[in-house]
Amino acid sequence: MTYTTLSGTRAPVRMWTDPATVEEGALRQIRNIGSLPWVHGVAVMPDVHYGKGATVGSVIAMREAISPAAVGVDIGCGMSAVRTSLTAADLPDDLGPLRRAIESEIPVGFRFHDTPVNNAKVHGIGGWKPFWDGFAQLTPGVRQLRERAGRQLGTLGGGNHFIEVCLEQGGDDAGRVWLMLHSGSRNIGKELAERHIAVARSLPHNADVPDRDLAVFLTGTPEMDAYRRDLFWAQEYAARNRATMLALLCQVVRNQLPDANVRYDEPVSCHHNYVSEETYDGVDVLVTRKGAIRAGAGDLGIIPGSMGTGSYVVRGLGNADAFNSASHGAGRRMSRTQAKKMFTAADLAAQTAGVECRKDSGVVDEIPAAYKDLDSVMAQQSDLVEVVAHLKQVVCVKG
Repeated sequence: MTYTTLSGTRAPVRMWTDPATVEEGALRQIRNIGSLPWVHGVAVMPDVHYGKGATVGSVIAMREAISPAAVGVDIGCGMSAVRTSLTAADLPDDLGPLRRAIESEIPVGFRFHDTPVNNAKVHGIGGWKPFWDGFAQLTPGVRQLRERAGRQLGTLGGGNHFIEVCLEQGGDDAGRVWLMLHSGSRNIGKELAERHIAVARSLPHNADVPDRDLAVFLTGTPEMDAYRRDLFWAQEYAARNRATMLALLCQVVRNQLPDANVRYDEPVSCHHNYVSEETYDGVDVLVTRKGAIRAGAGDLGIIPGSMGTGSYVVRGLGNADAFNSASHGAGRRMSRTQAKKMFTAADLAAQTAGVECRKDSGVVDEIPAAYKDLDSVMAQQSDLVEVVAHLKQVVCVKG
C-alpha cells in the first residue's frame, strides 16, 4: 500500500496502515512523538500497537537527540534464522524429544546457564575479549551484574521470545527446514534502559514534552554520551546472545539427527529494537526502530507472526519514505491481560494444532488470536519488502 499521512503533527508522520484501525492510545503516542521539536519524521508500520512510552511499530528519525523509551527496555531485541540442508522428511514423526532437547540445552524464562557458554562454540563470531572488556565502561549501577550477564548470554527469556523449527512453504524449496529464534539483551539490557530512561526524565529540557516517557538525550551532553555507550554495547550483547543460541540450537539438531549430516547456510539476523545513524533528505539523523526492522535495498530481515501462524524471511526494497524500514512482526491486537481473559488453554491447543509446543495456561497470552493477521500486515508493506521465504513452524519453544 502507499502510506497515509497523519494530520496535526509538527513533523511528518507516514503510516503504512489505516489510522482508523489504530487504537486511540497508540495514535495519541504517535501524535506526541510527532510533536517533539527534535523529530525529523516518523514512519508507522502496519503492526503498530500501544507501547510503553513510544509506540511499538514506530520508526523515529531525530536530529541530535534520542529518546531511550523509543528504543524500549529490551535493547537490541531481534530475530535470527538459518536455513538447513534438512527437509520435512528428515524430521521424526514425534517432535516432542526435539523440543525437550532444545529446552534442555537453551535456558528459557528466568533460567540461565550454570556456567557461561564456551565462546568457541559460536563459530564466526570473534572479539569476545574487547566486548567483555567494554562491560567495565558501562554505567556504574550495573557493574555487579557482570556474572549474571555472562551466564544469561545464550538464553531465551520469556514473553514473546521463542525458538522454532520451521518448514519452508511453496516454491522449489518447499519443505526445507529452517531454525529461527527471537530474543534480545536479557536482563542487562533492561537494567541499562531503565536507568537511562529515569535520567532522561529528570533533565530540564524534557520538562515540557507531552509524555515524560518520551524524554530525550541531546547530542553533546554527557548523558547522551553515556547512553550511546551503553546502548551500542547492549545491542552487541543482543546480537551475540542470538548467535550463541543459534550455535547451541544447530548442535541440538545435529545431535538429534545424527545420520542426517545436516549443513547450515549463512544465518540471517536483524535487530528490531535499536538505534542506527543514518542520513535522509541530506540530514544526519539517529533512527530509532522500536518494533521495526531495517529494510534498506537488499537487506535481509525476518518478520514473524505468532506461535501458530508462521513467519516470513524478506528482502528490503529501500523505501526512504519509511526510513528504509518494515514491520517486525504481526503485532499484537490485544493486550496480554485481555488475551488471558478471553482465551483458555483449550483455545490455545486448537489454534496451535500441528505445532509441537506448550499448550498450557502459562502461554495463553501468546495465543495466535492475540496477534494481527500476518498476511494482512505483509500486504500493507508490499512497497517496503519482498518475500524471500514463507515459513511455518512445526516446533515452537516458549519461555
